[in-house]
Amino acid sequence: MFAAATKNFVKQVGGTGRLIPVPSLSEADRYQPLSLVTKKRKRHFWKKNKYASTPFSLKDILVGEKEITAGVSSYQLLNYEDKSDVALNGRLGNHIINDVGFNISGSDSVAVKASFGIVTKHELEVPTLLRELSSRKVDLDHCLVRQSKESGRSVLCVVVESIRTTRQCSLSVHAGMRGTTMRFQIDDGRNPKGRDKAIVIPAHTTIAFSICELFVRLDGRLDDRTFEELTHSDTYMEDVVTDYYEKAASMTDISTAYLRESSHTRVNLLKHNIPKGPCALCGMGNQKRETVYGCLECSTRGQKYVRLHVVPCFDLWHKTLR
Repeated sequence: MFAAATKNFVKQVGGTGRLIPVPSLSEADRYQPLSLVTKKRKRHFWKKNKYASTPFSLKDILVGEKEITAGVSSYQLLNYEDKSDVALNGRLGNHIINDVGFNISGSDSVAVKASFGIVTKHELEVPTLLRELSSRKVDLDHCLVRQSKESGRSVLCVVVESIRTTRQCSLSVHAGMRGTTMRFQIDDGRNPKGRDKAIVIPAHTTIAFSICELFVRLDGRLDDRTFEELTHSDTYMEDVVTDYYEKAASMTDISTAYLRESSHTRVNLLKHNIPKGPCALCGMGNQKRETVYGCLECSTRGQKYVRLHVVPCFDLWHKTLR
């Protein structure tokens, strides 16, 4: 159930392909920023890479006892509610059959309802991390480094971003046949012998993450490719949020505390016959990033509205007006 829900979350939110679903609730705490994971390269092009958590952090494989001072910034990302129909064939279906814990024979699919609520993004301060890693070396004798080197297909990676729940939330599942109406029984205790089940997810549970591969030279220093990946990851999640809000037909909106206090309101400009266009803050460069959201109470360049991405451009624009 958890794996199905996180996979659907990534499918709808992480359109660029860099966001990775957390595969197991029991391992969710191991996908925090600076945690190390291993990436097992696929043997065939039609298969996907596999990721496995480890009990180590980036500091554990660096030479010396100096702590990593790069901080982690966080902000509210979105409010996620989803209902999806998942087929019981394939690997994901097998996981669901094992997780559900009741007889679902005669069913060819299950309806999974994920109520993650407001989720937050937590990302490393990449510029600070880049400066620190430029003067540090990797301990080539560390067991995890040796295992990765001996494997040949295993790559060592560091988690640079994670997405977490902010409150206790639930996942519920109902077994049935495709083409029939799916219903949900949130409280499993009401129907212990039925074909519905719910699990509770604790607050601050990681549901998705992104990584940066670590390329290590023979002298222990990190290769330039590592620094290039870290640099690109710094702008990745902004694209994810933009993509999400512009196709989030099944989700609900949120308003930050600042927006609740402000008189200006974020609106979908399409509903006011204003076409999609470049964001006033980040859409004017060589790569024009467009959005359908904005503010009708602001004006710019002779227009009685301003286009602004939901996160973080809307907040940033209005904070400059204070």
